[in-house]
Amino acid sequence: MRISGLLLVSLLVCASCIEKHDHRGKTPLVEVDGNFLYKEDLQSVLPVGLSKDDSLLFAEHYIRNWAEDILLYEKAQSNIPDNGEINRLVENYRKALITHTYQQELIDQKLSNEIPDQEITDYYEKNKELFKLERPLIKGLFIKVPLTAPQLANVRKWYKSDAQESVEHLEKYSLQNAVKYEYFYDKWVPLADILDMIPLKEEKPEEYISKNRHVEQKDTAFYYFLNVSDYRAVGEQKPYELAIPEVKDLLINIKQVDFMRQVKDDLYKRAVDRKKIKYNY
Repeated sequence: MRISGLLLVSLLVCASCIEKHDHRGKTPLVEVDGNFLYKEDLQSVLPVGLSKDDSLLFAEHYIRNWAEDILLYEKAQSNIPDNGEINRLVENYRKALITHTYQQELIDQKLSNEIPDQEITDYYEKNKELFKLERPLIKGLFIKVPLTAPQLANVRKWYKSDAQESVEHLEKYSLQNAVKYEYFYDKWVPLADILDMIPLKEEKPEEYISKNRHVEQKDTAFYYFLNVSDYRAVGEQKPYELAIPEVKDLLINIKQVDFMRQVKDDLYKRAVDRKKIKYNY
């Protein structure tokens, strides 16, 4: 049954008709078999910026869903008389949740997430087999110019060299003539990001790029020039600068595991010393 706007407003303003109960300062809005939905709870989930009509519609659906959930839960309880297994699962979950929360608080208080650079480097060097690429990476330079652009002969010469002089010529040239210019000799980028900018019609573009470090393509409007100064294929070692976050996360996890193992060991030894652990065999 729909809740009229007038009735809903009345409920929001005053709920004195609900039986007296210790509501701990909250304003009861709806009751279903001793379960209360409070005005404050409804207001806390009410989206900001809704019109009056939309607010009433939202409240109507929320109240209806809340009541249905209560009724379904009560029906389920009455049809599952043996709650022993459920209680056991709930208690196990409660223990796990409390333990996890305590462990996290201990870790936050006692263990820093700061890992020295040298420790990161050492771990990376000793465990290179753990850090493999899942997609090819390249370093290089890319420039896209119109077919009518001037000095194309010079562009063909400049883009093939990573010498500072050639790069400077291209940078100056690109300011007035290039549609797209990307300099990435100093960083690794996913090959897929570059291929998205080139109309390369090859069945195996990754293999093609790995064998052809100077790529020139054209379509009906543009020339595309790519110089690949370095290439790493799938399965090769991940560059150190890209592996740093992964190495850091691994080291933090290792430190956390070792820390909690020590905490548990200390608790056990203390309990043994205080004769809190008794064996009956």
